[in-house]
Amino acid sequence: MKLKKHAFFPYAMLLPTVIIFGLFMIYPIIYSFYLSFMDFSGGTYSFVGLSNYIELFKDPVFYKALFNTFFYLIIQVPVMISLALLLAVLIEQKFIRGRGFFRMATFLPTITSLVAYALIFKVLFNTDHGLINYVVQLFGGEKIQWIYSAWPARASIIISITWRWVGYNMIILLAGIQAIPTEMYESASLDGANFWQKLRYITIPSIKPVILFTTITSTIGTLQLFDEPYILTQGGPNYATITLGEYLYDNGFTFLKFGFASSLGYVMVIIIGILSWVQFRMTNEKEEK
Repeated sequence: MKLKKHAFFPYAMLLPTVIIFGLFMIYPIIYSFYLSFMDFSGGTYSFVGLSNYIELFKDPVFYKALFNTFFYLIIQVPVMISLALLLAVLIEQKFIRGRGFFRMATFLPTITSLVAYALIFKVLFNTDHGLINYVVQLFGGEKIQWIYSAWPARASIIISITWRWVGYNMIILLAGIQAIPTEMYESASLDGANFWQKLRYITIPSIKPVILFTTITSTIGTLQLFDEPYILTQGGPNYATITLGEYLYDNGFTFLKFGFASSLGYVMVIIIGILSWVQFRMTNEKEEK
């Protein structure tokens, strides 16, 4: 009997965590899938089958949100990962003094409140009184309608996202770079390799799994993007900056179309899964070659 009690003890300790995980993770996932086949009207739910999914793919706003989200993904993620890698490599150079300060300064935006930093960028991009337009005019340019024109508004969102998350990815890449044996760089230096050759033939191949991890997490984060477009532009002008995340929020919590929002959530899950699988496949094929 004592042996049985001891065998059950670890599971008893895990039980509260399992219950909490089930209540706040598993149950919402299952219930949202159920809701995606329901319609909320008059205070009651009614089964509508695939109607929410059909309505979703007929909605022109969905395609605008899809285009904007993929535009941010294609432009922002490569720029951010490349910049994070370059900063990580530069900060790790021996001739750089105060490396601890630069690491902290680059990572600091990551721990800044999402709402606070988005509001600051909204002030910076203000057409009449913003610092960005002041600098543009200082160099002889004209005021840019950052928030109220489609492409400048998209650019402002990309700039703000990059500023906040480049430090987060830099720290992860920096950890990977620090794990590379210094003997490899010393041998390359003896063979006459320059900075860019070391980066191309030693650093990048050695931290490919880390680069893949940061790329996938950044892809998932961009596909779920909500705070920046919601606070900076409210999805405007004319849905020019709306994302899938904001589109889901509007339908679920503004228009109370919970079934429609749930169907959109599962479409997002499928898109994220496909993109993650493609990234894994591309990386594995390159390694096999």
